[in-house]
Amino acid sequence: MPKSAPITDALVAEVVARVSQDMRVRRFLADGGRIHLDRRLPFLCVYRRPDGGDDAGTDHLVSAETSVLHLPGDARSVFGSRLLVKSLVKALSEHFGGFLIVEIWSERPEDPSHVPTAETGEPLPPQPAFTVFAPKRRRPEDTVQTLLKSLGKIRLLRQRAVANLDEEAGPRPPGMKPLLLASDAARLDCYSLGIQVRPVYRDHATHEIFPSVLRALRRRFGYALKQTFFAFAEEHTKVRPEHYYSLGRRSVLKVVWEIDRRLAEIDNSFDLLLQATPVNAEGAWREFRRRRFQADPVFHYRPLAVEPSLLKRSLYDVPAERIEDPTLAHLFLEKQDELGRRITMLSDIGTPHFLAGSLQVYGRVTPELLDAARQLLQSARKRNSRRRQVDARTFAAKAQEEIDFYRRRYEGFTATVTVRKDIYSGLLVSRGHLLVGQGTKIPAARVDALLQHEVGTHLVTFYNGQSQPLRQLECGLAGFDEVQEGLAVLAEYLVGGLDGPRLRTLAARVIAAQSLLDGASFVDTYRALTREYGFPQRQAYTIAMRVYRAGGLTKDLVYLQGLITILGYMRNGGEIEPLTVGKLGADHVPIVRELTFRRVLHCPPLRPRYFERPGVADALARLRNGITISQLVKVSLK
Repeated sequence: MPKSAPITDALVAEVVARVSQDMRVRRFLADGGRIHLDRRLPFLCVYRRPDGGDDAGTDHLVSAETSVLHLPGDARSVFGSRLLVKSLVKALSEHFGGFLIVEIWSERPEDPSHVPTAETGEPLPPQPAFTVFAPKRRRPEDTVQTLLKSLGKIRLLRQRAVANLDEEAGPRPPGMKPLLLASDAARLDCYSLGIQVRPVYRDHATHEIFPSVLRALRRRFGYALKQTFFAFAEEHTKVRPEHYYSLGRRSVLKVVWEIDRRLAEIDNSFDLLLQATPVNAEGAWREFRRRRFQADPVFHYRPLAVEPSLLKRSLYDVPAERIEDPTLAHLFLEKQDELGRRITMLSDIGTPHFLAGSLQVYGRVTPELLDAARQLLQSARKRNSRRRQVDARTFAAKAQEEIDFYRRRYEGFTATVTVRKDIYSGLLVSRGHLLVGQGTKIPAARVDALLQHEVGTHLVTFYNGQSQPLRQLECGLAGFDEVQEGLAVLAEYLVGGLDGPRLRTLAARVIAAQSLLDGASFVDTYRALTREYGFPQRQAYTIAMRVYRAGGLTKDLVYLQGLITILGYMRNGGEIEPLTVGKLGADHVPIVRELTFRRVLHCPPLRPRYFERPGVADALARLRNGITISQLVKVSLK
């Protein structure tokens, strides 16, 4: 079959045969036409290109739908188009007991002088608007109402869309003939609707497309269509879909997997946190103490093993904007943007520019977060200096036992634990492996909590993500850090290890980050932590070092912010387990759910071990009833 084929009896027979067997159909048709049928479904989206008209962008609104037909709109093409549509409707309506055709076109342009303007005379962004064309006779009433309601919920350009019903004109573009005669439609149990879209995605005068507006509208318009198809299937067919998400595409084009692979390779080519961690943290501490805490310490970092400019060139060579699927395009474009910012941070390590990049990736301290941190520092009890501690190798042995547990449940869990000399103190998960600084000292009472933080959360979500076809869930979707760290801190709470000293440490990190943003020096922040908040000298140094490293890293504020976010997420009915599918943010939960219904993603192989502990289910139930940080402190102190 040639790339572009005329609509002949043979082509129609082939298309009908394939879709009747529930096989995918993807063909390029003559005169710029195209057909994509992901599988056998009781509906079809149609777009007909105006003959000789400029209709830039409108075809993109339906290009990613599960069952879509793009056709030329000229009169000479009507016979072939009707033959194809009628044959498809006949085969599919017989199978499902009913069929729906939805045709989409754009609103005719008005005189540019009538563009709405503000009182200042400046042009206003046009309000999104849709007109649904549905005949008075033989129309699927519940389906029409669902469509109007779904379209009316669309928000774009800071405005809510208007959706109106037209019962007089036919459900087809002005000046074009129907693709299915009324007599055939009645005989085949087929219904037809039309949607006229105001083209807010292009310039009124020049017809230049606004890519970000078009992408946003395409995604929201697509959800409205799927909700409509879901209502139609329940009302007029023999099938009962699980969810309107399940009516999305299941097949993913090779170009998507190639883009996913290339972005993952770029992400895995560097470790920003490892690069931004001083290699001389212990020596700098000794020098800081020798100079009586009067001069800012000088930190040194690992040489870069990559060239940031070449990474950026590779990154922006990835054509993520060309992905048809609006959900996947959204994820990839978000990730591409964030990777660009992280690569810039990589090249700015040790310079004043690093802080600006950190604020873009991790955000800044909000007034609400600062208030919560100050309250914690007042209410949570201080550290007991006499607590028994374990060294790095003892902790590493315990971590290995935890890793072995998960490996017995899933052979793909190939994590290792290593005691590193170049990380004097602290714990770090890098590319699915746990690194333990050789100078690390951990209170014995905190070992279990930190195992659930590092292994039960960071490593489990890494390998759950790695098991998915979409590698971004392994690397981390854009903005995943806040939920990752919040989930990890919540795991500490669920196993009874989120004590007062730990909460004070998380709060102090926020205070240190705000101090940095206020322009305070390292010494000033260190003094505030020791004198105002009563932290021991070494702990105050470590808190300040984590925030001031590399030129200013605000990541440490996401631990407390993430915990607050998780508590709010659960209070609003959110479930914890979907957050363990991979490395994702709370906003990504509906997307992951959609992709799971579409069978693009599958259930993860691992469930955090702490879910199995006695009392955890009751604790999660209490959290779903609503609990604040201050209430969490009281529970943690019991």
